[in-house]
Amino acid sequence: MVRLKVNGEERMVDVEPNERLLDVFRDKLFIRSVKPGCWRGECGTCTVIMDGELVKSCLILAVEADGSEITTVEGLLEDGKLNPLQKAFVELGGFQCGFCTPAFLLSAHWLLSRNPNASEDEIKEVLNAVLCRCVGYKQIIEAVKAAAGQYGRA
Repeated sequence: MVRLKVNGEERMVDVEPNERLLDVFRDKLFIRSVKPGCWRGECGTCTVIMDGELVKSCLILAVEADGSEITTVEGLLEDGKLNPLQKAFVELGGFQCGFCTPAFLLSAHWLLSRNPNASEDEIKEVLNAVLCRCVGYKQIIEAVKAAAGQYGRA
């Protein structure tokens, strides 16, 4: 058994010693926003925030996450509503098929939470860890830049 705090909710999950955190999200917690892509940590679609850091959940054993606090894209909602970053993705077309969108949102949220005035180069550096096969990155970067000014405001 591992104890995880996922999106603010304490969860106890029975896991196998070799079970990946990605599989726990999808198969046991039914959080499908965490996507399997390459299974090697290269595509970034399985990205989550664990204990304040961006991690690729396909590379983390569930037992290694015991006691961790984890945020998935569902945890970005504010009082059940889209946060400024999510709104900007919708308004500026920062997605197409949506497969990579949760990882982009989490990566951008992680950055903007630490640096609401992130430069375009800083945005690109963080987003570089997630691959998109549908859209040019321009709309994604523009959405992050648009939301940046709204982070850090109450």
